[in-house]
Amino acid sequence: MHSTPGRRTKEVEDTLDDVARHLRESRRVLFVTGAGVSADSGLPTYRGVGGLYEGGATQGGLPIETLLSRGMFSREPGLVWQYLADREKEWRLARPNACHRFINWLEHRVEKVLVLTQNIDGLHGRAGSSQVIDIHGNLLDLVCTGCQKKRTVTSYRGLQLPPRCLGCSAIERPEVVLFGEELPERKLKRFLDELFSGFDLVISIGTSGTFPYIRAPMIRAKVYGWPSVDINPISNKMTPYARYHLTLGAAEACELLRQRLS
Repeated sequence: MHSTPGRRTKEVEDTLDDVARHLRESRRVLFVTGAGVSADSGLPTYRGVGGLYEGGATQGGLPIETLLSRGMFSREPGLVWQYLADREKEWRLARPNACHRFINWLEHRVEKVLVLTQNIDGLHGRAGSSQVIDIHGNLLDLVCTGCQKKRTVTSYRGLQLPPRCLGCSAIERPEVVLFGEELPERKLKRFLDELFSGFDLVISIGTSGTFPYIRAPMIRAKVYGWPSVDINPISNKMTPYARYHLTLGAAEACELLRQRLS
């Protein structure tokens, strides 16, 4: 189903009613979220992993694929850390929006609500969601490149860049997926186990489905006949697999769904 972006047409209203009906009838719901969800918290919708980059050049003139790569971190960790610290500063003041809050609200009303997110800003967790697979990691989770000791910080404020392990003094890094790195095995296994268990409803919000593993739930939903929804103002790589397409922003769509379910 399609309509003009930003307009509450009868078609949009009918689609909202249909999605709300599926939510009432579902026991297992999967949300797949991307940078568009965090846009309503004031964060830029950068294309790519975790909304970290657009695909152009950085301020230093390096292609982003070069700067945010495993090789660059090995050679110039301070350069990578400075870029990530600038992004963390942008995100520090951001707050969960109506979409994050709706998913958390739903978690208390549906037997299983799982979130697969590309975002590394941690806003789903800050909204209270407890079943989140942050497949690309979280900027505030740090790991030592030497002894592998892990810690979580509340912000990068006051952090020496690059930070060093309190135990072995090796450089720490954020536990996020950089270019040239594989997805974390444990998170990927959990995601696949959940996907193979099946869902009654799959909802994609604010992601263009750039990566094949992000499109996988929508493809599986179409193959197995699970209802699926693409919430995005424009058509994207998720849309052809969706039974419903809500051409609304993330926060607006979720607030309207909550009103119908309250």
